[in-house]
Amino acid sequence: MPEDRPFGLRTRALHAGTPPDPETGARAQPIYLSTSFVFDSTEHAAELFALRTYGNIYSRIGNPTVAAFEEKLASLEGGLGGLATASGLSAQLIAILSLAQAGDHLVASANLYGGTVTQFSVTLKRMGIDVTLVAGGEPAALAAAIRPTTKALFTETIGNPAGNIADIAAIAAVAHEHGVPLLVDNTFASPVLCRPLEWGADVVIHSATKFIGGHGTALGGIIVESGKFDWGAGKHPLLSSPSPGYHDMNFAETFGEFAFLMRARVEVLRDVGAALSPMNAFLLIQGVETLPLRMRAHVENARVIARFLDGRDEVAWVAYAGLPASPYHALAAKYLPDGAGSIFTFGLRGGRDAGRVFIESLQLWSHLANVGDAKSLVIHPATTTHQQLSDADMIAAGVTPDTIRLSVGLEDVDDLIWDLDRALLAAARVAGTTA
Repeated sequence: MPEDRPFGLRTRALHAGTPPDPETGARAQPIYLSTSFVFDSTEHAAELFALRTYGNIYSRIGNPTVAAFEEKLASLEGGLGGLATASGLSAQLIAILSLAQAGDHLVASANLYGGTVTQFSVTLKRMGIDVTLVAGGEPAALAAAIRPTTKALFTETIGNPAGNIADIAAIAAVAHEHGVPLLVDNTFASPVLCRPLEWGADVVIHSATKFIGGHGTALGGIIVESGKFDWGAGKHPLLSSPSPGYHDMNFAETFGEFAFLMRARVEVLRDVGAALSPMNAFLLIQGVETLPLRMRAHVENARVIARFLDGRDEVAWVAYAGLPASPYHALAAKYLPDGAGSIFTFGLRGGRDAGRVFIESLQLWSHLANVGDAKSLVIHPATTTHQQLSDADMIAAGVTPDTIRLSVGLEDVDDLIWDLDRALLAAARVAGTTA
């Protein structure tokens, strides 16, 4: 994109990273289905492998189609650059392993996706990285959990599935006061509704499988970095000390503001191997092109449906920051002024049995383990996405037995409400709350 004009989000979603192909004139981003790339000479090959010049070597490390997706997301988030991965969880793991190792510590909000909680409390623990999960994720509580070995703070813009809104600026201030970066999972908001880097976050992570792709067709993840955190300050020796993986190269000294992204790509992604396929990158690029339009339609439908459920006798509670009664309404107005997303939870009177009947009575809402699809989705987290957690961890994550999570899609909202109305009445008959 030209640098002499601050282009809008919709324009960048369409054009950033994907100009017309200079070789063929193709307007759509070409799919480079090649595992590897020819070198100009033996000297060129040596320079590439020594990281002294930029270029394509092997698609596990970098691919032109994947690079176009990375550039597009970096532009939307306002970051220095991006690194795409095979999934959201792999993006998260690669980001953490780029700055933490055995003996290190992370602090995170406990209101997280169940797979994230398991990755933190089981997989990272096995690697020797300790994670303190802080219930509520309030800045003061996160600050109290920081240790001398803490390497980062972690939160979600919109908690999954509790719907809490992170006070990003306040948490970033806590992180920077202690010399560590703030990592934010921005999946539920997307860069259309919130751009955490503008509020002080240092690294943003997405499961691109969700709203970014938007159609449930491709797995993918993305890491975007601000380029503002000082990785050479000494708090992160993986970046500021000699690396045995590259002949004792010091990433902070060699690459400066690109230190984190370079190590994430050429050491961690290289060795973990969780690369995004060129085909999936192409599909995700197609999703990004309509992301600004889709998110606004998602949010408008969600607002209507949240108000509808909030007024029903069969519903015990609705957790949606877009409702004035939500304890997170003020934070949503600050960080998500265009809408608090389109994923939220509610509780049915009658608990788990009522929830089962409700879900099985729906026709338009698909019962599956995904969110952010153009189609509306529903799930019972306690028996699916968070079932691997202990009862205490489940409550800390904001999941109760009666919790039902909705991902509001792009259908006609009257049709979605018709379907919900039928299912609510069926569930109420089971629960004995209506005639």
